[in-house]
Amino acid sequence: MYWQEETATDQFQVSEDIIDLVFDINCRELPVDHAHTLATAMTEVLPWIKQNHNIGIHSIYVAGSQNGWIRPEHNTQNRLLLSKRTKLVLRIPKEQQNLVQQGLTGLTLDIDTCPMQIRQGKPRPLSKHTTLLARYIEATNHEDETDFLHWAAQELDKLAIKIRKALCGKTLTLTTPDGFLKTRSLLLADLSLEESLKLQQQGLGGYKILGCGLFLPYKSIQAVKNISNE
Repeated sequence: MYWQEETATDQFQVSEDIIDLVFDINCRELPVDHAHTLATAMTEVLPWIKQNHNIGIHSIYVAGSQNGWIRPEHNTQNRLLLSKRTKLVLRIPKEQQNLVQQGLTGLTLDIDTCPMQIRQGKPRPLSKHTTLLARYIEATNHEDETDFLHWAAQELDKLAIKIRKALCGKTLTLTTPDGFLKTRSLLLADLSLEESLKLQQQGLGGYKILGCGLFLPYKSIQAVKNISNE
C-alpha cells in the first residue's frame, strides 16, 4: 500500500475520444473465469479488434455476495449467476462505435456453452471519478506487492500520473490456452480529473482484450479493504 495526502482542484475538459460501449444482454450465467472465452467469442465476430490495442473488453463482474448468494471460487468450472441488469461493456475509440454496434447487436455468443444474446448498445462517457479500480492487471513478472507497485509507479510516471494513494489486491489467475495469466487488482485514489481520464483512456499494461488494465470508477474509498481481499 502507498498513501500520501494531497489536496488539489482541477478544471479539465472531458475528452470523448475513448468511450465505454454498454450493451444490454440476455445471459443467465457465465464461467467465473471467462475473460479468454469472452474475448475469443468476440474476436470471432470482430476479428479486427485483435490488432487494435485501444480496444478493451471488460470482464463481467458480479458482487461477492448478494441475497444469500456467495461468489464462487475463481475458475472456469464455477458459474456466475447474472441479473437482467448485467451489461456487456467494451472500451473503444468513439470513431469505431458504429462498427462495433453493427457487428454485435442481435448476435448470440457462445461463452463456454453459456449463450449470451447481445441487445442494444449505448455509449457511455468515461467517468469523472478520481478513485479508480482495475480488477485485473498483468503481473506475470512481479514477484510481490512491492515489486508490482514499483512497476505501476514507473508506468504511471510515463503517463505523467502521480501515485498518491494506491492499494493492490491479491494475485488472481486468468485461464488462457497458453497457461495461467497472473494478475493483480489496483486501486488508485486522489487522482486529478485529468489523470483519471488519461488513465481510463490509456489503461495500464497489456491484455486489454482480456479485461486487464481497464480502470473503472470506485465510488467509496471507505470500502478499500474489500479490494485487498479479492
